Amino acid sequence: MIQKQIAIYGKGGIGKSTVSSNVAAAMASLGRRVMLVGCDPKQDSTMALAGGRILPSVLERMSEHGEANVHLEDVCFEGPHGMILVESGGPEPGVGCAGRGVITAFEILDKLKAFEQFGIEIVIYDVLGDVVCGGFAMPLRRGYAKEVYLVTSGEMLALYAANNICKAINRFARGSNVHVGVGGLILNSRNVLYEAEQVDHLARLLGVQVAAHVPRDPIVQQCEMGKQTVVTGAPDSPMAKVFTELARFMLENKALAIPNALDRDQIADLSTEFQEAFDMSTLRVSV
Repeated sequence: MIQKQIAIYGKGGIGKSTVSSNVAAAMASLGRRVMLVGCDPKQDSTMALAGGRILPSVLERMSEHGEANVHLEDVCFEGPHGMILVESGGPEPGVGCAGRGVITAFEILDKLKAFEQFGIEIVIYDVLGDVVCGGFAMPLRRGYAKEVYLVTSGEMLALYAANNICKAINRFARGSNVHVGVGGLILNSRNVLYEAEQVDHLARLLGVQVAAHVPRDPIVQQCEMGKQTVVTGAPDSPMAKVFTELARFMLENKALAIPNALDRDQIADLSTEFQEAFDMSTLRVSV
């Protein structure tokens, strides 16, 4: 029986797939039955859990066999600790709507009763970039994802993207029958100035909590080059502990918030506040 359906959003390139795959691996290692659904046409969400392979996507299988002839074993693959891995797929770059892959994947998984057949307890959706179209908002609009985690750094564009996603969540939560909330911000560190303070400050303004501070550590890239997550490739490392603690937090977290998204003027003011802090820091160093 499904206990949690979690969507992980954030600016493109912010590390959503790294966080998603490591958290999924950690949850599975804790004995939970987990499905990770990659919602990116690049099909890279599951690579670190599939030994570097690019798994056949739902759209590819449908194109090859026809929707009526797609079976669970065609689109669902086993990963470490009994995880189930799925890639929605999408059209070739520059052709068609990438959101279509997300919509089609969900419909086929529903039709095949994938969650029930595999006894899935936790579903994690790794969603491409910002909420810019209906396809990528699908986990929220259709009520698949009940809770959202936003991966960000202290960089202004990442904070802006997190706020923009909060606008969509606020709209869905208040303007429809969709029951969804933000479980927290995840700081995936880029080692920028005042990074933790900036993310903590934005969280307070949004009215959400910070779920974790994930430090920058080269072991993450080393494990990914070895076609593994940190949790599977370096299970005794401090970074594996960070992701395991985040996984435990997500499993236990019941505090979901409808965010108070900032408007454009507030975001601009936020940028000014941080710039003033940077200027003061520079002044102190020069003195």
